[in-house]
Amino acid sequence: MIAVIGLGYVGLTTALGFSEKGFKVCGIDNNKEKSDSISSGRIPFFEENLSGILNKNLGKNFFIKKSFSECAADTEIIFLCVETPADRDGAPDLTYLEAALESVLQAVKPQDNKIIVIKSTVPPSTTVKKIIPFIEKRGFKNGKNIHIVYNPEFLREGTAWEDFINPDRIIIGVDGKYPKRILNEVFEPFNAEVYFVSLNTSEFVKYLSNSFFAALLSYSNEMSVIADKIGGIDIKSAFELFHKDKRWFGTPAAVCGYVYPSCGFGGSCLPKDLNVLINKSDECGYNAKILKNIVEINREIKTFWINKITREITTGQPIAVLGLSFKPGTEDVRETPAYTIIKMLMERGYNKITAYDPKACKSFDKTYNLPLNYSVSMEDAVSKSEVVIITSAWQEFLDNKDLLKNKTVFDLRYKL
Repeated sequence: MIAVIGLGYVGLTTALGFSEKGFKVCGIDNNKEKSDSISSGRIPFFEENLSGILNKNLGKNFFIKKSFSECAADTEIIFLCVETPADRDGAPDLTYLEAALESVLQAVKPQDNKIIVIKSTVPPSTTVKKIIPFIEKRGFKNGKNIHIVYNPEFLREGTAWEDFINPDRIIIGVDGKYPKRILNEVFEPFNAEVYFVSLNTSEFVKYLSNSFFAALLSYSNEMSVIADKIGGIDIKSAFELFHKDKRWFGTPAAVCGYVYPSCGFGGSCLPKDLNVLINKSDECGYNAKILKNIVEINREIKTFWINKITREITTGQPIAVLGLSFKPGTEDVRETPAYTIIKMLMERGYNKITAYDPKACKSFDKTYNLPLNYSVSMEDAVSKSEVVIITSAWQEFLDNKDLLKNKTVFDLRYKL
């Protein structure tokens, strides 16, 4: 049996989703009015399709219990779906989550070997730094007699049922083979890829997702204001035409390549067009905060990488920089991140630098005239180095990553 504690949007959808797939599920909520409503077949909030699913499963695969202790003996997996509201400073209130954990731990014994799956949204590192110590202070040992797992939810209000029953992916933060095996079986009926990752990673993905969509909404709003200030722009048509860009489509869509970390963007278009639009916005009396921050972050990311690299290597170590063009497939070195990275290294005393690019060595040398050694091949550059810095992810580098064995590698494109 599966237990679900907390029967709000996420919890009730989760409970009914497993019920619909044939699992026996008991649901618990400390709000008596809500529990009574669900027990009588009424959803205490509006969510499309959920009412029919509730009445189909109520008393058959789905059962309301007053407390977890009533179903503890028969339950192997417990999902915690309680609220974790944020205070004014943005810190999460874990009161409800800790109370739910306490109710579980009081009803089980160390020899019971339960799996506790946290679905409540918590900041990255919360499970490791707060939840696991919480349970271990009460005599349990994570991975031994109890298993703490994090399974983020990606349910949108209004489409929660469809999102749960037909997930695009299932992410599970977990350590240990036993909970992986059990949860793989539990999620098998959902016919979605299951990704087992670290606890911190599973927590982070939820915030990565939500903050990205929030950023898109605010970016769109800022751009609409700029358009309005300039005047003569059909904002609705402009955005609809923007949506026709072929990079939005495909599996995976090419736009995914832009939603990926690196050492910054360059080339002839993005830096220039951003600065032109910022200037135009200033002329119209509007402070384009997001656009200005985009430019600033593109500068700061190079400093982030330089600080990371110089903390880990010494000035005497020979370095190979792979990739001089601003992106693979071109010899264009305008605004290329490689220039800033190399220049900042030299300013900090790193002068044993060899560079290689499949196409851009000549144009880089002509454009920037830095005191560099250039190699005719990746193999030659790497053989002369102890440290390898990848600033542009040419396929050649990925195909020959075996050459990087026994080297200190900084992959500034996260491609290896």
